[in-house]
Amino acid sequence: MTGATATRTGAVGRSVTRVDSAVKLRGEARYVGDMSVPGMLHGRVLRSDRPSARIVDIDASAAKSMGGVVCVLTGDDLADIDPYYGHAIRDRPIIALDRVRFAGEPVAAVAARTAADADAALLAIRVRYDDRPAATTLEAALAPGATLVHEGAVRGGSFHGLGDLPESEGNVCYTYGFATGDIEAVFAAADVVVEGEYRFPSAYQYSMETHAVIASVDGEGITMWANCQHPFLVRAEMAAVFGEPVSRVRIIVPFLGGGFGSKSYTRMEPLTIALARKAGRPVRIVNSVAESMLTSRQHAMTARMRTAASLDGRLLAREVTCSFDTGAYADNGPRVVATAGDSAPGPYRWEATSVRADCVYTHTSPAGSYRSFGAVHLQWVGELQVDEIARRCGLDPLRVRTGNLLRPGEEVRPGGKPLDADLVGDVERVAEAIGWNGPREPWVGRGVTVGVLAAGARPVSLASARMESDGSVVVLVGTTEVGQGARTVFAQIAAEVLGMDPSDVRVRQTDTAYTPYDRSTGASRSTTVAGLAVMRAAEDLLARLADISGGPPEPGEYGELIRRHFGFDGGELVGHGEVHPEGSGSYAEGPVFWEICVGAAEIEVDPETGVVVVRSTATCADVGRAMNPLFIERQDEGATLQGIGTAVFEELRYPDGLLANDTLLDYRVPTVRDVPARMSCLIVENEDGPGPFGAKGMGEGGLAASSSSIVTALADAGVPVNELPLTPERVWRRIQALRRQSQEETP
Repeated sequence: MTGATATRTGAVGRSVTRVDSAVKLRGEARYVGDMSVPGMLHGRVLRSDRPSARIVDIDASAAKSMGGVVCVLTGDDLADIDPYYGHAIRDRPIIALDRVRFAGEPVAAVAARTAADADAALLAIRVRYDDRPAATTLEAALAPGATLVHEGAVRGGSFHGLGDLPESEGNVCYTYGFATGDIEAVFAAADVVVEGEYRFPSAYQYSMETHAVIASVDGEGITMWANCQHPFLVRAEMAAVFGEPVSRVRIIVPFLGGGFGSKSYTRMEPLTIALARKAGRPVRIVNSVAESMLTSRQHAMTARMRTAASLDGRLLAREVTCSFDTGAYADNGPRVVATAGDSAPGPYRWEATSVRADCVYTHTSPAGSYRSFGAVHLQWVGELQVDEIARRCGLDPLRVRTGNLLRPGEEVRPGGKPLDADLVGDVERVAEAIGWNGPREPWVGRGVTVGVLAAGARPVSLASARMESDGSVVVLVGTTEVGQGARTVFAQIAAEVLGMDPSDVRVRQTDTAYTPYDRSTGASRSTTVAGLAVMRAAEDLLARLADISGGPPEPGEYGELIRRHFGFDGGELVGHGEVHPEGSGSYAEGPVFWEICVGAAEIEVDPETGVVVVRSTATCADVGRAMNPLFIERQDEGATLQGIGTAVFEELRYPDGLLANDTLLDYRVPTVRDVPARMSCLIVENEDGPGPFGAKGMGEGGLAASSSSIVTALADAGVPVNELPLTPERVWRRIQALRRQSQEETP
């Protein structure tokens, strides 16, 4: 490719307008719920109303005889296939077979000519249950002699990527851990030891669009229109379940109204396919918000942590044991647990560490991916303990951090990729942004936190860049546009390589029948991994242009070169780009990069009501190279608001295993009234990432950073807590307990 470099246009590094902004603002963007295909039926799902029971009988005779009803699907209709799926552990049936394991599990599904007909048919189905004992909390699931959610051997899924899965122990389906140094000896010699038990609630990855699928099964195979984040993984899993070659399963991904992990991996696709297969016609299923809350959620967690230090603030050792509630089926639980284990020690220099993280089945709805999983679970816990060490030693918490943080090139976890960021510089920037050394006020606190997140997922992505005879370019890449701006950034990357304006580059939506393979959309990998494939495709295209021009081509000549090459006003040139694991051990020695979770916050708490108000926040987007600065700022603002929700408001409640707050009237998410008066996103560009032009992802770190800094800021205000969210009642009760403790300790 020598001599094939085009003139750079500065397409990368500027805030180009989103390519889909106009169509969305005009209301012309079509989502799955807006779509209809010829002959389409409406699907509805009957869900269990109890957490654990044997199915004695399903009487659907009345429903089947109703006008407009085409078919009713039950477990008996799946005898011709192996009806289990699950990318980590293959443990979940498409529809309940002989028992239900959570309240909300599908037990029957109806396909009818109208939505009203389908709704009426659901009311006519009668299910007889034999209730069984339920383990609906982590404590119950881990207790001696606990009721087992699953029995029998563990079957690994197609994409767990975690090595051999051991036999489950009781309700623990997967365990991750590591240890370094002599942990007991270091703790025994330490001047200061901080320890505690902590609780993190489950939350819902609320996005504007609920889960939706249209499925068609015919002589050509299976076709789906689905709002899934990982269409190629879903395609492979559905091919395996329904006994089809991958080439006969097609997924078309239209616009998505957000995901945040809730649409990762397989959700409503297998049930919709099964219903369409029986009906012999296309079927559409669109979840309500309540149904989506039962389809995917965040993992709840309990943790015990202890941290050792010397009186001069040197961090010595950390021990963590934690359990994650993955619900009735594993879903992405094993990966969440492994990522949490990597995040648990924090990015500090330790003499000894010990980490054990368990993935635990319970009789509740399945938990899956949620933005910044693992880091958001444990960063607040570890950073609270760092702050407590600083208080006991009479030291500045910021200086304790900067004195102990890992430097670039040092090991984060045994066998993993070394740190690839300047954490000291990052945390100093966010501290300054919130006025760390400014005057102090009563009941006002400031917090800074530092963490890292294993990011990038499996680095397998392909892309193509096709130049038409008029010199315009079409990029095909399988990353899903979830609202993060990937299509715009990919256009910028290709334009930068080719010396063009991004407006002359089109990036098509994903269709697995035509789009090159991309492993998934998540783990902050799109710009870094898929973007690198796009860059390589554009470079390959540029090299082809150079070959036919006999030297470095000028962007204004591209169309003429193609016309001259083919001899008329037609033809095209195509460049291909590929990213795959490289080096010995490759993916196992990951992650692709360490995403930085660095933030700061100032909060105010009312001691008489317990209400916490977030005054200001600062996050650090350590991105290597900023593709589109405005997108970065908006990403971090969104992550910060989700962090406020995680820290202060959000919690799914399961009394007796039944989801009690399954509407947005009862489940509190942040609103515009909760936006801090000051929000800062500090962009750091050291060109130290593995992506295009030295880029690395940043879509998740702001959530873990903001939520944990709010918690440490509350502790700085005098109210340390060990359970989230920081509801007024919980904070008020903690203040009262601290006041009583102070009175008892006063002579």
